[in-house]
Order: sequence, then C-alpha cells, then structure tokens
Amino acid sequence: MSGESSVSGESGVSGEVGTGGGAGPAGAAAGGGDAAGGAAQGGRSAQLKHTGLRPGWTTGACATAATTAAYTALLTGGFPDPVTITLPRGQTPAFALAVEELGDGQATAGVVKDAGDDPDVTHGALVRVTVRLLPPGSGVVFRAGPGVGTVTLPGLPLEVGEPAVNPVPRRMMRDHVARVAAEHGGSGDVEITVSVDDGEEIARSTWNVRLGILGGLSILGTTGVVVPYSCSAWIDSIRRGVDVARAADLRHVAGCTGSTSERTVVAEYGLPELALLDMGDFAGAVLKYVRRHPVERLTVCGGFAKLSKLAAGHLDLHSGRSQVDKPFLARLARRGGADEELAAGIEAANTGLGALQLCMAAGVPLGDLVAVTARDQALAVLRGAPVAVDVICIDRAGAVVGRSEVLGPR
Repeated sequence: MSGESSVSGESGVSGEVGTGGGAGPAGAAAGGGDAAGGAAQGGRSAQLKHTGLRPGWTTGACATAATTAAYTALLTGGFPDPVTITLPRGQTPAFALAVEELGDGQATAGVVKDAGDDPDVTHGALVRVTVRLLPPGSGVVFRAGPGVGTVTLPGLPLEVGEPAVNPVPRRMMRDHVARVAAEHGGSGDVEITVSVDDGEEIARSTWNVRLGILGGLSILGTTGVVVPYSCSAWIDSIRRGVDVARAADLRHVAGCTGSTSERTVVAEYGLPELALLDMGDFAGAVLKYVRRHPVERLTVCGGFAKLSKLAAGHLDLHSGRSQVDKPFLARLARRGGADEELAAGIEAANTGLGALQLCMAAGVPLGDLVAVTARDQALAVLRGAPVAVDVICIDRAGAVVGRSEVLGPR
C-alpha cells in the first residue's frame, strides 16, 4: 500500500508519493550523481538521481497551484495556465490546469495529480480548489470539500473538526494568497475549499478512517516535492551513499527518514551532504550494509512513530508493512514510570504521536525510551561491527523529542 497510506512519516497526517500536473521536478530535486571526470557525489540528491526514478509534487503543491490560479482569476478575470508556484525549498514548478470556473465572488481551479514512478492510490486524482472572497479582516479560512477528510480524533497535527489539510500545505496556500493579493490589489481574505474527485472512495485504500479522518483524503506535503520509492532502486542508492561517504573518509554518517530529520542532524552535528543517507523506510538496508562496510559512527534520525517501529524490531518502517505497536509503547512507558492509567491511555491512543503527547504531559520520557531501544535494536542488527550508534526521535516539526547516548559495538 502506498500513496496516502503512510501515517507515521514526516509528511504529517499521512504519507504520499507521486507527482502533480506539469513537468516532473527531477531537475529541481535531483542533482548530484557523478560529476565531470567521474568523481562520485553523494547525499540525498545524488541518491535520487542514482535511482533513475522521477520525483513529483505533493497534493499540497497541487492544491497550492489551484488556489493560486483561482484567486488570480478572481482578482484579474483570467486564469494563469500554466500556473507557477514557489515551494518551501525554492523550486518553481508550473502546473497545467484541468478545471477553470469563474463565478460571482468565487473561482475554482483544478490540477490532476500524476503519480510518476511510484504506485500511488491518488494517481490521476483531480484536486480542485474553490476560492471565495470574504469580508476584510476575515483572514484565510480552510474548508473540506467533497473527497477531503475531516479530523475527528486527537493525536494528529490538526485540531478535531478541522479539514485534513496539513500544516505545510496550509502555509503554502496562505503565502501564495498573500502574494497574489499584493500583486493584484486584493485583501487576502478568502475561504479556500479543497476537494478531490472520488476522494472518499480513494481514501478507503488508506489508513485515514483508522486515524479518524473521515470523508476523504488528506492534503499533504512538507517540501512540495515527493520522492518515489522503488525498494530495489532505493536500497541500491543507500548502498551507493555509504560507499561514497566511506570513500570520502567520513567517519560519521546519518540515516534519515526524510528531509525534516535530515535538517535535524545537520543542525545537531553539522554533517556535510555526503554524510546524509536518505534511508526512507529502509532502516534495515542501512544497518545491514553498514554492518558489512563499517563507518565509525551512525546516527539514525526520524519521526517518533517510525522509530518506535525500529525499537519494536521492525527493519521496514513502511506503514503497509509495519504498524506502531501501542502495547509495546505502553510497556516502554511503564519502564519510565507510567502508571496503569497512563499505560491504558497509550494503548488507546489514536496515533504514536498521541501516545507521545500523553507521556510528555505526564513527565514520562517515552521519546528517550524509544530512542534507546531503537539504538539497541540497531546494534543487534550490526552484530558487533565496529560502528557506534545513536538515535534521535523528532516530531513533525523537527523538534527533538527523544535521543539516546552514543553506544559502540557489544
């Protein structure tokens, strides 16, 4: 299961792979590879290029493009097609419009999502956005249209009752509304209704209902760019990354589950790009290859929920192949001083994040316990290889919520 099925990654409510309208972002997101003269380059961008897979755009990027086009049409009378947006890392993709509807006080634009080189349940889905003018001072208001879910349970990065439009896509849409308003003389006070054709049906192939997201899909993305994963190609790229780091005589590398954890280890340790391994869900691939090709130190950094799976003994962290084990988290919490009432609350929590929040409120260091246990699991996989390991758990914003000490081989 892919696309909107992952619930524990760094993308927020649920994970996502695939591309949106317009040309794929390979040029903007890839880079790296073999430089002139055959000198190998490494890091996340080189890994992507090495796979030969085409990356793409998130549903959040598609919704931002549709929002920009619709609001521009409201203020100017014409839809920009293609419509260009700016992503959080500075890429400026252009999206073709599949829908253009201009009415009295509102406009609708739509972008078709292309899943690119990774299977995705949202492939071909039409993301529509209707922008309606509001009185000055109203701000930007988000609504869930047909096919977009509503949050009904706590433990997600959105309040109960809110449309399942994740925080970064919301920020992107607000920023682009402000830019269009500044350029064309609008107030920036609008209602944004995001819809996905057949989204409620598509969502039945995801974990949204289990998370209490009812009525449809989630609008996702932290960078606007999605990285497609083919197991064999990505594992091969991990191995290449380790080889390049060793050839550069780097003694400290980091296996990261995504771009947010990558930024965290750079901030923590000042690691160069060559030291960064985008392991995605393939923690086992990193550990087994480093076991055969050791480096002096390995930091594993990722979202709390994903690394709780590693702590529980899972080496494949994909939501379709492993799930957060809340009874396991409850057992860890008891070791940290949790009483039975708190343990029961952890087992009943909607998500791993919800369990973590309960423990943080009670002063139980569940994040540290997960990090230490994940480190010990990693050392067990390394089987005495001369590699020291530490683990850092982060929340969706990149804040460190748990960490272990560095420990060498046993």
